[in-house]
Amino acid sequence: MTAPASQAPSRPTPPVPNLDTVETAAATPDEVQPYGELGLKEDEYQRIKDILGRRPTAAELAMYSVMWSEHCSYKSSKVHLSKFGEKVTDEMKEHLLVGIGENAGVVDIGDGWAVTFKVESHNHPSFVEPYQGAATGVGGIVRDIISMGARPVAVMDQLRFGAVDHPDTARVVHGVVSGVGGYGNSLGLPNIGGELVFDGSYQGNPLVNALCLGVLRHEDIHLANATGLGNKVVLFGARTGGDGIGGASILASETFEDGVPAKRPSVQVGDPFMEKVLIECCLELFSAKVVEGIQDLGAAGISCATSELASNGDGGMHVELDDVLLRDPTLNAGEILMSESQERMMAVVRPDQLDAFLAITRKWEVETAVIGEVNGSGRLTIDHHGQRIVDVDPKTVAHEGPVYERPYARPAWQDALQADTTVAASLARPASGSELRETALRLLASPNLASKEWVTNQYDRFVQGNTALAQPDDSGVIRVDESTGLGVALATDANGRYGKLDPRTGAALALAEAYRNVATSGAKPLAVTDCLNFGSPEHPDSMWQLVEAIEGLADACQELGVPVTGGNVSLYNGTGEPGQIDSSIHPTPVVGVLGVLDDVSTALPSGWQTEGLSLLLLGTTRDELDGSAWADVVHSHLGGLPPRVDLAAEKALASALVEARTTGLAAAAHDLSEGGLVQALLEASLRFGVGASVALEGVTGRDKVDPFVALFAESTGRVIVAVDPEHEGELTHLAEDAGVPVLRLGATGGDAVVIEGQFEIPLSEARETHEATLPSIFG
Repeated sequence: MTAPASQAPSRPTPPVPNLDTVETAAATPDEVQPYGELGLKEDEYQRIKDILGRRPTAAELAMYSVMWSEHCSYKSSKVHLSKFGEKVTDEMKEHLLVGIGENAGVVDIGDGWAVTFKVESHNHPSFVEPYQGAATGVGGIVRDIISMGARPVAVMDQLRFGAVDHPDTARVVHGVVSGVGGYGNSLGLPNIGGELVFDGSYQGNPLVNALCLGVLRHEDIHLANATGLGNKVVLFGARTGGDGIGGASILASETFEDGVPAKRPSVQVGDPFMEKVLIECCLELFSAKVVEGIQDLGAAGISCATSELASNGDGGMHVELDDVLLRDPTLNAGEILMSESQERMMAVVRPDQLDAFLAITRKWEVETAVIGEVNGSGRLTIDHHGQRIVDVDPKTVAHEGPVYERPYARPAWQDALQADTTVAASLARPASGSELRETALRLLASPNLASKEWVTNQYDRFVQGNTALAQPDDSGVIRVDESTGLGVALATDANGRYGKLDPRTGAALALAEAYRNVATSGAKPLAVTDCLNFGSPEHPDSMWQLVEAIEGLADACQELGVPVTGGNVSLYNGTGEPGQIDSSIHPTPVVGVLGVLDDVSTALPSGWQTEGLSLLLLGTTRDELDGSAWADVVHSHLGGLPPRVDLAAEKALASALVEARTTGLAAAAHDLSEGGLVQALLEASLRFGVGASVALEGVTGRDKVDPFVALFAESTGRVIVAVDPEHEGELTHLAEDAGVPVLRLGATGGDAVVIEGQFEIPLSEARETHEATLPSIFG
C-alpha cells in the first residue's frame, strides 16, 4: 500500500504544455481529430459537434468517446432494456429499495436489513490479459457494491472458455481462475458459487462475469449524485496511472479485429490490498455520515464519475485536473480522464465535513485529493494548468448519448438449426443397462459436468464464517444476521446451447434454473440481476438474439414475480464472418437470482447425509434432449428446440420447496438440469458419500418415457428431495397441494448409485471419474 504524500497535492512543476482548450477548439473548427481511433462513428462525432456548437477539445472528445461507448451507454440495447421496467408490477416492487439505474440494486430482506447485488462482465480484457482482466473484473463489481453503502460479503464467478483441447484455452483458464481467486481471496471475500463452461463458441471471446453481494441497513443506502452548492468533489484511493486507458471503449465495445498486442495497454492492473483498505475506509466514512454522494471509478474512470455524479445532481460541477494524484506525471488530460486505474472512488462532501472525511482517509492511509466543487452552473467544467479544457452539459455525456434501434432479423440459419432435432438426426440412443451406465459415466467425466473442485479449491469459500452453503451445492447461502440466522441464497445460470436454439426460451430457462436452484436451498426467490453476453449489435442476427432474450427474460420475470434490479450488457463477442451460424458466441444471458431465508442453518444442501431417507421426484419428465449434455458429449450435436419452460410449474415447485424447508420436512434437495436425473443422483450421492438406490418404473409408467429418457432428459421444473420416511406422506401431500407432480424413486444408502434393473456405479468409481477431468487437462 502506498503511503499518502499529502492530503492536499502540490501543483505540478513541469512546463505548461500547449493545451487544446475550449477557446482553441472554437477557433479551429477544421482541425482533424482521431474520433475513429477512440471508437466513435462519423455521425456520432458530428452529433458531439452539434451539441457543443463547435468541435470538441481533445479532453472532451476523450470523455464522449468512453461515455458513448457501447459498454457505458448501452446505446444498442437501451431501447430494449426498457422492457424490464415496463414489466415490473407493484407487487414485484414490494421488496425493492433501489432498482435499475444505480450502481447496484438493493433488496429489503426484513428486520431492517437489505442486500445489494449485481453481476457484470469483464470479457474482452480477460482474453487479452487473463489474470488482470479477471482480477479487475472482481475489483470493479466489489466497488459497485461499496458505492451503495454496503459491506461486500461474497462473490461469485460465471466463466466460459473455448474448447478444452484448443492450444490457447489453458492460457486463458489458468490466468482467469488465478485472477478471480487471487483478488477475491486477498479481499477476504468467500466465493460461494458460479459456473464453468467449455465450448468452442467462446474460443476467441471467453466470458468472465463476476457477481458481488453486499449487506447494509436500510438507512445506510448511498446513491451516486452530486448535490448541494459548494460541496467538495473528492477523489480517493489509488493514484491515476496509464493502465486501462480507453478500456471501456476499445476493449469492451469493439471486436479484436486489430489484433491482441495493440489492446494490451488498455487492460487495467489491480491491487486487492489497496481495495481491502478502501472497503474499510468507505465503510467508516459512511458510518461517520460524511458522504453526500459517492461513485466508484470503473469503466471510463474520471470521465464517468464526474459526468454521472453531475448529471444525477441538481446543479453542475467544476474540476481542477491538476489536483488529481498521478502515478505517471506524463499523462495528458485525455489520458487522465479516460484512465481506468483501479481502486479509486469519488465522493461528494460538505465543506463542514471535509476535515472529518480527510481524517478518516488519513487514518486508513488512503491518498485523497479535493479536485472540484459542486456549483449551480448546470455544466461540467474542467481546467488543466489554469486553462478550460472541458465545458459540457454533463447529461449529454452521461445519459443523453446515442440510442440506436438497430435492425434485427431472425437468422437465415435458425429454422434449419431448430429442425435438426435429436430424433430427426437419428442419433443412437443407449438401450441396455451397460450402455446406459457407460453413457452416465461419460457425461460425469465431461468437462462441463465434471467436478469443479480444481477451480473452487483455489477460492476461499468460507472466510468470514458466514457461508452456510457453497459449491457444489445448487446455490450459495450467506448469513446476514448472526443473532437471528437471517440470510440469502444466490444462484446464477445460463445455457448458451439453449440460447442458440431459441434465445427467447433460453433466457427464460436461465431464469427458471437459477430460480429453482435458489428454491432448492429453501429460500424464497426475490430479485434478479443479469449479464447479457451477445455478439455484435451491428449484425442483425446477433441483435435479434439479444432482443429475443431480453423480451423472454422480461416476460419470465413478470410471470415469476421477481424484478430485475440491474446488471450489464456485453456485446461484440464475436470474431467470425457476419451472418454465419458460428459468427459469434452462443447467446448467453447469465441470470442471477437472490432469495431470502429466515434461518440459514435450515438451508437444504444438494446432497443427502444419512442412509434410509426416501427420495422423491418432484416434476414431470418429457422426451427433451435437444441441446442436452448427452447430445453434446456423445454426438457433438446441437439442434432442435430447448426444453419447454413452464413458469407456473416452477413457481409452484419453489413454493413447495420453501414450505418443505420451513416445516422441517425435507433433508436435502437437488435440481435436475444438465445431464438429467442420473447426473443429479450421482452429484447428490457424491456430496456426502452416501449412495442411493432408485427404480425408474414410476417415471417411465407415469410419464410414458423409456429408461434412457427418464435418466438423461433435461426437462425443467424437476427436483429430487430427500425426506425422512416418517415425513414422506406429509411432503407428498404438500407437493400435491401445491400442484406439483410427485412420486417415490427409492432411498438413500450404500456405497453406490443403483438404478434397479439397469446398472450400478460404485461411488468410488464415480468420484474418481468426476474429479479427474479438469486436473488431467489443466494440471
